[in-house]
Amino acid sequence: MRRGGTTGIVILAATLVGLAACGPRGPKAPGREVVTPLLQKEASDLKADGEKLDPVLGVKATWAIAGIDVTERPNDPDRPWAGTIRFKIRSETKDTDGAVVVDEFDRSFDYVYSATLGRWIFQLPPSPAP
Repeated sequence: MRRGGTTGIVILAATLVGLAACGPRGPKAPGREVVTPLLQKEASDLKADGEKLDPVLGVKATWAIAGIDVTERPNDPDRPWAGTIRFKIRSETKDTDGAVVVDEFDRSFDYVYSATLGRWIFQLPPSPAP
């Protein structure tokens, strides 16, 4: 019996297992420089949608982007980034006597970046306790 052939196969198998263990472990998370512009685009889209109101309603809304925050989530490889988009919203409506009523408020939207999908996903706020 030849032992040299068996030893060679065992060494080859061990080498392949070692290489596989050192290889990539799923999609690599993109850096902040990649995900931040994607969240800025999401903010611009939200702004455009928020300002589209039916003229029949008589409401004019102005959405100003107050800030965009991106924070790393190092222990979550599928969702490596969290983001928040903050707006200052001003709405104007005409009262029954013709006076303009102005209402201003802040609104924020939370997101996580999905490495699997390669995009930001909106996070619903937690439900209030009953």
